[in-house]
Amino acid sequence: MIISITPSHVIEYLYCPRYTYFEYVLCIPQYEEKYYKVLKGREIHNKKLEENKEYLRKRIGVKNKYLDVYLTSNHLRGKVDEVLELDDGTYASLDYKFAEYNDILYNTYKVQTFCYAFLIESNFNVTVKKGFIVFTRSSNKLIEITIEEKDKQKIIDSINGIEKIVINNYYPNATKYKKKCATCTYSNICEK
Repeated sequence: MIISITPSHVIEYLYCPRYTYFEYVLCIPQYEEKYYKVLKGREIHNKKLEENKEYLRKRIGVKNKYLDVYLTSNHLRGKVDEVLELDDGTYASLDYKFAEYNDILYNTYKVQTFCYAFLIESNFNVTVKKGFIVFTRSSNKLIEITIEEKDKQKIIDSINGIEKIVINNYYPNATKYKKKCATCTYSNICEK
């Protein structure tokens, strides 16, 4: 059995593997659509795809671009805001975030970028060594993320972990970082 995994699944799994169990084995939704930032982020995302951001692309040496690209592999799927072919022959992702940049690059952003690297390599048969994020609430600040082989391996390991939980109805250990439980949508049903 092959399951279709998104970058959001990988992010949730790395946050706490029990997210995967509650949402995809027990089918208990987390109702993220109610959160303002999720809705606003989708609105900004759609707006940014329509705007011309050639100055950003020139700055990072873009030879060619593909907008709003839906990519799949055997186990992972996702929509990348932009797939960029760079002057040096490598490829990169460019993702717009409805967020401010406060000198902190959150792990969720990195993991999503690593997932996109995995997908781009699988679909374009190219090397991906970096990805870019534009923070729309910080005057479109552009941040570059370096991607190493170990980062792509982390995605493969996460996919394998998610499949183990879903296919085998496996109840995983909770995160060892108990502070995460305070904001978890499943905290009222999870044995900590």
